[in-house]
Amino acid sequence: MMSKKTALVVGGSGVIGRNLANYLAKQSDWNTIALAREKESVVAENVKWVSMDLLDPADVAKKIHELQEVTHVFYAAYIPKPTFAEEVEPNLLMLKNILQAIQPVAKNLAHVVINEGVKAYGVHLGPFKTPAKETDARHMPPNFYYTQEDFLKQEQVGKTWHYTVLRPDVVCGFSVGSAMNLPLIIATYAAIAKELGLPLRFPGKWGAYNVLAQAMDATLHAEAMVWAGTSPNTKNDVFNVTNGDLFRWSHVWKDLAKFFDMDLEQPQTISLVQWMADKGEVWDNIVKKYDLKPYKLHQLAAFGFGDFIFGCDYDVISDVTKSRQAGFHRAENSHDMFIRLLQEFRDNKIIP
Repeated sequence: MMSKKTALVVGGSGVIGRNLANYLAKQSDWNTIALAREKESVVAENVKWVSMDLLDPADVAKKIHELQEVTHVFYAAYIPKPTFAEEVEPNLLMLKNILQAIQPVAKNLAHVVINEGVKAYGVHLGPFKTPAKETDARHMPPNFYYTQEDFLKQEQVGKTWHYTVLRPDVVCGFSVGSAMNLPLIIATYAAIAKELGLPLRFPGKWGAYNVLAQAMDATLHAEAMVWAGTSPNTKNDVFNVTNGDLFRWSHVWKDLAKFFDMDLEQPQTISLVQWMADKGEVWDNIVKKYDLKPYKLHQLAAFGFGDFIFGCDYDVISDVTKSRQAGFHRAENSHDMFIRLLQEFRDNKIIP
């Protein structure tokens, strides 16, 4: 009988990490350890939790002995900063601190999977070559993805473990407090508009309403990470992963209007950061009115991320041919994903 593998989910409180930990908790051939500074309250009971500050080498050294059984590291930690340059040092340091510390104690370490995104292709800079391929040239740095990837490649030289770099886009899942969880941004914006007696309007650029976009369900991404960490076809390589389909916000917004029982009107471009800045009291009233869990608006929605996504008035398409040829064939309907996740947030009394 094959012995169990032990996964270390680094960044277990985020949308990627939390959903991966809960996915692995249901798999009979995995033991799971989740790691972050603060424990995520909605992680399965059979997931071991380790609270660790990856920016503090002393804290890492103090607790690293708890990770001796780890065979696979799934890295999903992220620290946002005001500028791209400021993101480089802390995000590299976190990966470096955990990976260099765990190798001497985890004698059976077999694979490390890290997550990047379409910013590797410069989506944040404007229109870029699409469909984006893993072999495309890098953009002008800084980009902490590049520094993490370069460190990982160098660190692996001469070692028995292997690595895989995954590049998903707009990962959507059930999680509260994640910096980039688009369904909650949509839901809070729509609920506030409805409470104020307004119709539902796409808040982004007119051009963004009709271009092609993509996303990835967090549970599907969990499956992709496990595939990446265990397949013989993924060693020391880079793969794009998405739901496998494309959509236009103009079509998705019709589904959203039905879900929220709102009239749909034409787009009206606003900055969510600016126009939601004074809506905390409105949200508090919604929480009280519908007996929701007492989260504050800023805990649920990072509106800056919404402004970015809804401001992309150019196609955002990743070529997933390489991952399909290597053996990952699962897919998800993005329209269904948005509605399913919104219903899950509603069932859990987080949105009305």
